[in-house]
Amino acid sequence: MLDPRFVFLGALLGIAGSVRYAIRTIIGKSAPNRVSFFLWSAASLIGFFAQLDEGVGLPAVLTLVAGVGPGLVFLASFFGRSAPWRISRFDLLCGAAAVAALVVWLALSNPTLAVAFAVLADLLGAVPTVVKAWRAPMTEEPIFYALVAGNGAITLMTIQAWTLATWLFPAYILTLGLSLLLVVLLRRRQLGEPGGERPPVQHESASLR
Repeated sequence: MLDPRFVFLGALLGIAGSVRYAIRTIIGKSAPNRVSFFLWSAASLIGFFAQLDEGVGLPAVLTLVAGVGPGLVFLASFFGRSAPWRISRFDLLCGAAAVAALVVWLALSNPTLAVAFAVLADLLGAVPTVVKAWRAPMTEEPIFYALVAGNGAITLMTIQAWTLATWLFPAYILTLGLSLLLVVLLRRRQLGEPGGERPPVQHESASLR
């Protein structure tokens, strides 16, 4: 068990990964899916304030970073040198489902169900990026997902009161970060693109229509 203050180290890792992703987006090296990053930011920031009401304590720092970091990447996507990743009908459908889950979450008075729907909303928002990472791994940033997973792992190791409100979101963040990291790395290897320094090419036509 780590000292609870180690959550700030995890937060630093998460912010570092987001800043790197944002910078590489601006210079045209990466192309984030705006639907995912907007929903990740919105859901996590709402979740952060909900956790404050629940008295979660320091583990809520992860949720705050999970909202602020993707928010930076989302904003950076409007200033990138390359054309943004094209948003497809599939992306919008996932986004609508995530928003519906957010609405249900905000309407619930049961803390356990509220946390579950918060994670569901975030997961639905992640689906467009999972698909994009599979189809166009060179448009993604594996270091970002590695640091996201690191943030989740550190937060889990600092938890002292194991309630659903404290452990479910960091466990989800750890799982999501590792899953996307593996998808990006395995697909790059499969496609023979191990270097990762080539700018994204034709990412508009590569998205689902």
